[in-house]
Amino acid sequence: MMTGRDDSLSLLFDDAVDAFLVHLRSERGASPETLRAYAGDLAQFRAFLAEGRGGDGRLELRPDVEDVRRFAHRLYETVERASQSRKLSTLRSFFRFLEENGWIEGNPAGAIPGPKLKVGIPAYFSVDHMVQLLEALRKRADRPGSSWTARRNRALFETLYSTGVRVSELVALDGSHVDFQQELVRVRGKGAKERLVPIGDTALRALSEYLEALRAQLPGVDPVQGALFRNARGGRLSARSVRRILCGELERAGFWQHLSPHGIRHSFATHLLNSGADLRSIQEMLGHAGLSTTQRYTHVHFDKLAAVYDAAHPRSRKGK
Repeated sequence: MMTGRDDSLSLLFDDAVDAFLVHLRSERGASPETLRAYAGDLAQFRAFLAEGRGGDGRLELRPDVEDVRRFAHRLYETVERASQSRKLSTLRSFFRFLEENGWIEGNPAGAIPGPKLKVGIPAYFSVDHMVQLLEALRKRADRPGSSWTARRNRALFETLYSTGVRVSELVALDGSHVDFQQELVRVRGKGAKERLVPIGDTALRALSEYLEALRAQLPGVDPVQGALFRNARGGRLSARSVRRILCGELERAGFWQHLSPHGIRHSFATHLLNSGADLRSIQEMLGHAGLSTTQRYTHVHFDKLAAVYDAAHPRSRKGK
């Protein structure tokens, strides 16, 4: 057990990780996906340390800048830049937590620079493609004798596109989080922060039809008192299942493009921006802590403006 700075030399790596994960879960409201990512990154670093020290299973944590530097070099040789950046960020947060609690002196990962990341263009669907996908879902849900899962799938992606929530936020919704009268959804985001997000009539109608079918075909389930989106056994749908469902629905609708649930969130933000919504409003709906993240979507808006300019402005070279 960790008791203070004087015990830092005998601090066991596994004890430190356990304390850090408890902190993330209880004080920062980290999601299960986030906790798994942190735990996996730290397990990789532990294996790297044990490899160099010949650990016996009770690995002592002796913070060393050179250990982190060598680990960063290993990452450079084996994983993509985005993964390198995330794993080093995990180490910085881990050691910062230990330092703030007086269990170590200094942050050995603080001075290790991460790789320069290319700002990629987010994958998204055009408005026409998004409508085409949602119409395919509606037609399948409206077929005579269709199952409640077909109506669930339609409601799932109508809600995702209408609100722009993260997939982790989507599956965390309970029935009580949807206000059909006020046309709002109460979303619990990163850091356990709550926000209210508007939801459109089409999505609300799809949700109503799904809930009606769910009650009729899966007796004993009351989504108002529990998970909004259910799996085949009546339990809460997982984020992984949403990705799998979307993949199947895209293939069924005849799309060759890959689109993740996060791509639907990108589509939501991009379409709002191109329709004239201001960045601050989009930031609030997406639950971004700062505008810098939201500004990733502006490339689409400015690309569209440039195309209009080139085609219409009398002094544009392409216009000539």
